[in-house]
Amino acid sequence: MNNASPPGQLWFRRYAPSDDAAVRLVCFPHAGGSASYFHPVARALAPDVEVLAAQYPGRQDRYREPCVDSVQELARLSTLALRDGDDRPFALFGHSLGAMVAYEVARNFAAAGGAGPVHLFVSGRRSPTHHRDESVHQLSDDGLIGEVVALGGTSPQILADPETRQLVLPALRSDYRAAETYRHGPGAAVRCPVTALTGDADPRTSLEEAAAWQEHAPGGFELLVFGGDHFFLNGRADDVVAALRERLSAFTTLGRRTPDGTPPQRPVS
Repeated sequence: MNNASPPGQLWFRRYAPSDDAAVRLVCFPHAGGSASYFHPVARALAPDVEVLAAQYPGRQDRYREPCVDSVQELARLSTLALRDGDDRPFALFGHSLGAMVAYEVARNFAAAGGAGPVHLFVSGRRSPTHHRDESVHQLSDDGLIGEVVALGGTSPQILADPETRQLVLPALRSDYRAAETYRHGPGAAVRCPVTALTGDADPRTSLEEAAAWQEHAPGGFELLVFGGDHFFLNGRADDVVAALRERLSAFTTLGRRTPDGTPPQRPVS
């Protein structure tokens, strides 16, 4: 089966396809990240939860496309792609830059009315109204690479290769520009429950800034703190997957699709 999902083939990848899964988890990567970052998550959650991993323009198989340097535009295009999907329940997960994209996607669905995400997971990112003045995207190439390596999300050996650097830098700079120029604007409130995940030693997000997501979660909120830095996901993958599975269990325990191909009825959130 093709790894690209039928809905929004350009935008989402399926690394563990499961047409019978009762719920989907749509994942949005960090700055400089790609869909493949969520390959292990897709394998771990299958077959009960099918993961759709977002592939932003300008990287991997989309490297010839212009990068998108706006959170709102990434969210708008992702929302359009998701609306092409089937009527299965879906949740959203985003890490760092991806948390802001996932949040704005949830707001887009709330503004449009009708069915939206059943849960929003925001990871490694402060509340959207807790702004920090940052300008990493304006640094030199070496400065930008240095910041990325310091956060621990990318191997220094990979970025030391000149050809790889030239492929990675445009998307990396564009993503940092999107994250650092994002400003929270008026709009619909997220209707679904929100779970914020953070590392207890994340230099980019304090526990107070992560807890402030509660201000944007009228549908319910919880904060999960893991040991680790900005990329705590890498070292605590099993714990994070377990947390996701537990919070999506209300949907997976309904069972897979019925014999006539219709999805199970959604629980009321």
